[in-house]
Amino acid sequence: MGVPIVWTQDPAANKLLETDPLALLIGMVLDQQVKMEKAFGGPYELKQRLGHLDARQIASMDPEGLDKVFRERPALHRFPGSMARRVQAMCAALVADYGGDAGSVWRDAKDGAELAARIKKLPGFGDMKTKILVAILAKKFGVRPPGWEKQAATWHSVADVDS
Repeated sequence: MGVPIVWTQDPAANKLLETDPLALLIGMVLDQQVKMEKAFGGPYELKQRLGHLDARQIASMDPEGLDKVFRERPALHRFPGSMARRVQAMCAALVADYGGDAGSVWRDAKDGAELAARIKKLPGFGDMKTKILVAILAKKFGVRPPGWEKQAATWHSVADVDS
């Protein structure tokens, strides 16, 4: 772990982002049209509501049940229904492609291009989020496969927030 994550006002939420790859991916999915603190606090709140943060369990949940969890007040996102579907789709992809192990997305990527391709294949990740996550992985977690720099965001992003 490189620099500690301080993207929320809650130390427990920040610690979860540092230690649970699925939490990091969910936070990135939620980081859309809401404040950074809301997006990255979402995985912790989701874990509190579900009692777990497990890709297999989330992927296999009844979609209406997960939707209710996202809508519970305070809602996990400005668009709780669409984000519940997106998070569930991402978890299903993690189960199908990585056995449910979110960290496997980056753990054995042979180079930056493969890392970016793996991330971009996940539901909820387009070009911009992919580049930001590559930068986060390099700057915060030391994940730097050869050529990562060409795949990382070159603009100031959450990857550069240190306090």
